[in-house]
Amino acid sequence: MAEDVERFRAADTSSPRATLKSFIEACNELAELITTSPQYYDRADPDHIALSERVLDTIDDSELSAFAREDRTGEAAVAIKEILDRVRIPPWNEIPGAEEIAALGGLEKLDDYRLPGTRITISRVEKGRRRHEYLFSPGTVERAIRYFERIEARPYRSEGPPVSKDFYRWYLSAPGHPALALFVERLPEDLRLGRTLGLANWKWPGLLVALVIALTLMTLAYRVYVVLGNRVREEGLVRYWLLKYWLTMVFPIAAMLIPLAFEHVAYRYLTVRSTPLYVVGFASTLAALVASLVVIFGVGSRIAASVIASPSVNPAGLNAQLIRITARLASVVGGVAVFIVGGQYLGIPIATLLTSAGIGGVAVALGAQDTLKTLFGTISLLSDKPFRAGERIVFRDYDGIVEDIGLRSTKLRLLDGKQVTLPNDLLASNDVANVARRPYIRRVGEIHIPLDTPCEKVERAVAILRDELHEHEGMEPDRPPRVFFREFAPGAFSIQFSYWYAPPNRWKFLEFNEKLNFNVFRRFETEGIQFSLPFRHSFWRHDDEQGPIDVNLVGDDSLRARES
Repeated sequence: MAEDVERFRAADTSSPRATLKSFIEACNELAELITTSPQYYDRADPDHIALSERVLDTIDDSELSAFAREDRTGEAAVAIKEILDRVRIPPWNEIPGAEEIAALGGLEKLDDYRLPGTRITISRVEKGRRRHEYLFSPGTVERAIRYFERIEARPYRSEGPPVSKDFYRWYLSAPGHPALALFVERLPEDLRLGRTLGLANWKWPGLLVALVIALTLMTLAYRVYVVLGNRVREEGLVRYWLLKYWLTMVFPIAAMLIPLAFEHVAYRYLTVRSTPLYVVGFASTLAALVASLVVIFGVGSRIAASVIASPSVNPAGLNAQLIRITARLASVVGGVAVFIVGGQYLGIPIATLLTSAGIGGVAVALGAQDTLKTLFGTISLLSDKPFRAGERIVFRDYDGIVEDIGLRSTKLRLLDGKQVTLPNDLLASNDVANVARRPYIRRVGEIHIPLDTPCEKVERAVAILRDELHEHEGMEPDRPPRVFFREFAPGAFSIQFSYWYAPPNRWKFLEFNEKLNFNVFRRFETEGIQFSLPFRHSFWRHDDEQGPIDVNLVGDDSLRARES
């Protein structure tokens, strides 16, 4: 029990002396353990874990990016140990300890300590969970690898604390799995211990193979996702289509996890180190973040589809479009949140991310003014709901049935069969007559009778019209028909009639109009009442070609009726 407590004790960081001593002793113990264990880095070994954590306890990693913090801290620690093994270490009593700090007047009197003749600094942490601890400073951690590369050719010192020879070389070249260790042991020394671009030569083929496999799997996952997604959407209301639609999300989720799995293989089994590891970590995390956007938008569209699939929502109605737009906007907000959080994880300052998002938003707004205008028009249509899919509307010179209300435009099938696409912002900013929502159809017409018609026949004509319209088909009690001898027109007596027909079935309305017209026609013939012909004047010209010139008076519409 006492041995377990001793093994898992934390590093002493109460003073520069304690920190430096704890660091060197832990590194030496780890190096000794490595030489007596199999030639691979066993992350499951409790002794490895305990010593590694004690080494990392002495490092201030607060300024390192989260995605590579553990890796860079470990490599910096190994590089610092290699530097310390090549420079003179002062006697322990010459390095400030807890007693010397107390004699100076407390922790506030000693902010940092630089090892003589080196660029290695141990500084007191001013804030955070490790406040008042003495750790290798962020600047030392940042430049440790470059510093070591410049003095690597120096020989190891022969005095002072023990050294751990080839510690950095082992760190770069050791595999992370016993099967790989057996394979690597059989390789030539150049492949096993040689380095290219900071990475052991034997690791490059493994890294490239893992990369090709990861890219292939991601490509296949997305292709299957697109194909199955399109196929399920085409099925529409086929049984279980919604469940199948949700199940297709397995593929983008898998594609999102593949870069993280690739990074895990590179770190844990291939033990990729140095700059290649940071590149792999950054690229894998970035790929996973981009893939997560596909997942976010896919989940948003499926939530919208699930809500629209309920019996209370018309899939072709405005409510369905509003649900789709809401889901899309929520997905955009989620994507922005992932962008900001992921950017911070990658080490990009929040101010830079917000500035980039702001500049990007302005650029997008300026470059997509028409698109945004159309989008706001769509939102206006969805909120006001002036019409729905399947309704007949009149807009300017267009009269037809609404087929589809999209995010940018509305498709209108005209009465003559043509399809017209109208921008939503245009529909939102102009008057639209919704014919489908009228509670009735109103007809207003006039009948013109010649001026030489006796008064009795004019009265009879009015009576015939009133009789034909009395309690007519489609009449509502609160809207009785109206017939009046309206005025003495320039060329005829004008009788105006109007009536309302409900429900507003256009074809039945036209059938009733036809029936009414024939009835009035027959009764006028029986009563000897004539319809006024278009008023015409004849003028004779005096030239070599004599003949009449017909002039019709504009606006003579004795038999024309208006529907509204």
